[in-house]
Amino acid sequence: MLPIQFKNQAMSRLQRFYGAGHLHFITCSCYRRMPLLRGARKRDRFLVILEQVRKRYCFVVVGFVVMPEHIHLLVSEPEAGTPSTVMQVLKQRTARALLPKRKKADARQASLFGELPARAPFWQARFYDFNVWTAKKRVEKLVYMHQNPVKRGLVEVPEDWRWSSARFYGLDEIGLVRVNEGWGEISFRDRVA
Repeated sequence: MLPIQFKNQAMSRLQRFYGAGHLHFITCSCYRRMPLLRGARKRDRFLVILEQVRKRYCFVVVGFVVMPEHIHLLVSEPEAGTPSTVMQVLKQRTARALLPKRKKADARQASLFGELPARAPFWQARFYDFNVWTAKKRVEKLVYMHQNPVKRGLVEVPEDWRWSSARFYGLDEIGLVRVNEGWGEISFRDRVA
């Protein structure tokens, strides 16, 4: 297992452990926890981009949930790059697709009004990554993410939330993101509710 250290002003040291073949439970929040994924079309677009990135970097999506202001992913390590690479690309592509487009500024406006403000970010700068190496912890993380929309009062049962792998596990529904594609099927049907 390769520890990869990242330095940041807010945290003196962040260690991410890649290379051991563990699953990674990833949490990423929208900028300032704003509900930038609140619309169904935005959540659908995020899932389309996730599937494109999954194919490009060759990793397995074991589980996911897209909430209005954050996401959870349970993924394998990619064959190309690292989970950090995957998250960088996923966040960049999502931001480009979902942030409002800015028109090119007329040079005359800059002289009248000064520089235009920078576009607000879509995502928080960092993401949380927890290595998952046991079946028990894998099930725990799946249950946790699938229960997110229920605990928030968005749906009554996890399978009712269209932007979650709960529909794959509970209803055998193939969605916008291929779950467990790329390795043997993992069945949690009896344990994930």
